[in-house]
Amino acid sequence: MKEAADVLAVTPGAVSQRIRQLEEIVGQPLFTRTREGVELTASGTEMFAALAQPFAAIEAIDRDLDSGSTRKRVVVNTMPSLAATWLVPRLNGFTRLNPNIEVVIETSNKLIDLKRDPVDLAIRHGLGRYDGLDSAWLMTLEYVIVASPGLLRGKAPMKMPLDCLNYPRLHGVQRRDWAMWFEAQGIQNPEVKKGHAFSDVQLIVAAAIAGQGLALLRDAYVLEALRTGELVKAYEGSWPAQFGYYAVGTSESLQRPAVRRFRDWLVDEGQRDTKDAPLQAAPSIEAPRRRSTS
Repeated sequence: MKEAADVLAVTPGAVSQRIRQLEEIVGQPLFTRTREGVELTASGTEMFAALAQPFAAIEAIDRDLDSGSTRKRVVVNTMPSLAATWLVPRLNGFTRLNPNIEVVIETSNKLIDLKRDPVDLAIRHGLGRYDGLDSAWLMTLEYVIVASPGLLRGKAPMKMPLDCLNYPRLHGVQRRDWAMWFEAQGIQNPEVKKGHAFSDVQLIVAAAIAGQGLALLRDAYVLEALRTGELVKAYEGSWPAQFGYYAVGTSESLQRPAVRRFRDWLVDEGQRDTKDAPLQAAPSIEAPRRRSTS
């Protein structure tokens, strides 16, 4: 309710009141209220499925009209860390090529619903398989598995991905990266999501330095800790290149020229920054080549 209120610029109580009014109109509950929050009922799910696409189309038209007749707007969602270190610093290049397109960057560590939320594109970190969505491979940034020297002391070196299961693992709040990394290595394990979770990358780094587990992070976040010896690389095996960053959108949003142009620019920028291009040309990329971190 709070997140919906933030999007609508109203109070959570106002959102709850609107929902009650809607339930009175349709004559049946649309949400099941629990201690953890609310979930759609069967009727609510059916109503959402019928109305989500028309409302998304209205929002897209509204964004274009709000931008004026000659200017267009593209709303992009990504992780705060990627926005700050990779996307924002190079936006001037896109603006020089497309002066009439405005870019709105929203950052969140939560997984948004591109079919529901008023977002045109998302940059996601994963394997590129998103049901009902179009994804274009951007790049595989350098990732490392690090740990404190004390956590590894006296133990055999890790030579295989499965060796990581012998240690506690540190996670982001979504607990997705380790699961996807193991999946990219061809390993399915139900225990992979166990371990402490943190909402901020720097908290994961601090937990790794404190010896609380293995951390799977971009090398840029741990360069100083590696230099000082607070952290060491724990695994030096081959790296799955399909475990990377993807530009993801709905087929409806990609029908808009401004959205397609920004997506294509992202692909160009991503491939400019990576040594290995994928097997196929973007955007229909499914299986990039494997690469090594050693």
